[in-house]
Amino acid sequence: MKKLLLPKGEYILDRPLVMGILNITPDSFSDGGLYLSPERAVEKAFKIVQEGADIIDVGGESTRPGSKAISVNEELDRILPVLKRLVKDLDIPISVDTRKYEVARIAIEEGADIINDISGLKDERMLNLAINSSAAFVVMHMRGEPEYMHKLPPSDDIVKELESFFEKLISIKELKNRLILDPGIGFGKNVEENFEILKNLDKFKKYDCPILIGVSKKSFIGNFLNRDIPERLPGTISANLFSLLKGANIFRVHDVKENLDALKVFYKLMDM
Repeated sequence: MKKLLLPKGEYILDRPLVMGILNITPDSFSDGGLYLSPERAVEKAFKIVQEGADIIDVGGESTRPGSKAISVNEELDRILPVLKRLVKDLDIPISVDTRKYEVARIAIEEGADIINDISGLKDERMLNLAINSSAAFVVMHMRGEPEYMHKLPPSDDIVKELESFFEKLISIKELKNRLILDPGIGFGKNVEENFEILKNLDKFKKYDCPILIGVSKKSFIGNFLNRDIPERLPGTISANLFSLLKGANIFRVHDVKENLDALKVFYKLMDM
């Protein structure tokens, strides 16, 4: 049974966990602009909790394909009022989705339990922060950068590329029990590569770290099914259930209630 060390103590992953997405951005692909005001963002967070989320992931910068980076100050202005309220009022772990060292450092000081780093600790300062803090870190594999990742040629072997990436991180003994591995579905991978990763997800179980999957409403589902963003929930649930079967532990989603219901039933059947 996998466990995760958080600032508040040990967190046992004895069932699938749902991470609810809270985008405080004007341009995220699914819900950009809906929760820019702190009041609406906090209201959405409480709704996510009521629907059964185990973790809330707060993000202030869109990293959809083609998006451009924003400044540290702008990102902090978006997330800090919300983060402070959630840390004070909620008992579940709060994650902050950022690739910026300064944002991550301040978020941890303000009480964030998890940093969700899509750049996979490439910044030496972020790596040192991970080593020297008590927060857990989601380390995601990304090919290229959001601004141009959708234009990259395919990997020679995407599964081997992921294995090499993860092996470097799990070798850092100071991070033991505080790493969550994310293969980065959609981040610099084409449709077939995304399916290939999900098909081979069980190969990453050997690292004995929680595996996070973020497929929610992503373009590989839309492209395969020819569905617009609002119509991608069934495909999302299907990919998440298959990922659970292959060993995923945490599921980052927009639609908490629907995904959680499906995961609960599927996990019950797996456990019978």
